[in-house]
Amino acid sequence: MNYDFIVVGHGLAGAILAETLRSRGNKVLVIDEPKENSASRVAAGLLNPVAGKRFAKSWLVDTLVPAADAFYDALEARYGRELFFHKPIYKIFSTIEEQNTWMAKSAGSNWSDYIEATYTQTINQPGVDDPFGGIMIKRGGFLHVFAMLDMLTEDLLQQKLLLPERFDMSQLQLTETGVNYKTITSKHLVFCEGYQVVNNPYFAWLPLQPTKGEVLEVQTAQNLSPECIYNKAVYVVPEGGGRFIVGATYDWRNPNEETTPQGADELSERFRQILPQEFKVTGHWAGIRPAVRDRRPLVGTHPNYKQLSVFNGMGSKGVLMAPYLASHFADALAGQSELMPEIHISRYFSLYYDYIKHQNLQL
Repeated sequence: MNYDFIVVGHGLAGAILAETLRSRGNKVLVIDEPKENSASRVAAGLLNPVAGKRFAKSWLVDTLVPAADAFYDALEARYGRELFFHKPIYKIFSTIEEQNTWMAKSAGSNWSDYIEATYTQTINQPGVDDPFGGIMIKRGGFLHVFAMLDMLTEDLLQQKLLLPERFDMSQLQLTETGVNYKTITSKHLVFCEGYQVVNNPYFAWLPLQPTKGEVLEVQTAQNLSPECIYNKAVYVVPEGGGRFIVGATYDWRNPNEETTPQGADELSERFRQILPQEFKVTGHWAGIRPAVRDRRPLVGTHPNYKQLSVFNGMGSKGVLMAPYLASHFADALAGQSELMPEIHISRYFSLYYDYIKHQNLQL
């Protein structure tokens, strides 16, 4: 069988890239081993246009948010099901100092596209502990990532465009015109493996840091159904009927997929600091996200093997970043534009040459 692209990995990044390439008329084969606790499947699916403690607009936000909205809207129209839930994010000030930091940061700047309101005292929402107020962020929300992946996976299976198996690197052959994999021929192959790229002999030199994140599902005794997402150290995402997703922890020292009592305790305490009321834990998951030290994705074609590329490293920002970057990368792969330097793996080519030198010394 002949394809234009093989996409290895069908988490959030791989699924969105494969869908984008297919929408442009390319014949795409996806190879992915089904895995319930992949980082994408346990993620809360947050889209937040304002970055954490720094009180800064997320990188390229004016471009990324409209592209994400358009992509998820198109999927919802196709499947007749709501996947992305537009909700404001109430970022609660932890201290008066944090409130002052925001007031100084926002003075004289135009935040009207992303900040609905600033509160310097509690907004008196039932059950919410916010004595110092906070900011209400608009144009945010959350994606039901697992539901999107399930529907796209079913589509691929029905069209026989998915191999549900672990990619076997020993079966990959590079040719002058592309790649061969088992009995399959393709012009190009893109690795979208998340943190597992650290074991990829072609891209192991990339500075990706596997980072473990744990997430809880909790059920409150009161049937709370707030109209916003809460953020203070963690995100608290309302799923309705008093059910919330709470996450996530960050642990780069122990990047495994095991849940821990420490993770459950940390998330439970963080939840109590936002909603101090009775609850029980009804779910606990862990996944490993692909973080990059400069907080920019890793996208581009291999410096020596032009039939191989990588699309990775979006960390916790995949819901926001992936739709636009997939389209941008598809343009570059078609020769219609150049990749923006901020995401291009060429910024780390020096690491590749060091890696090759080290490999040669070991031979």
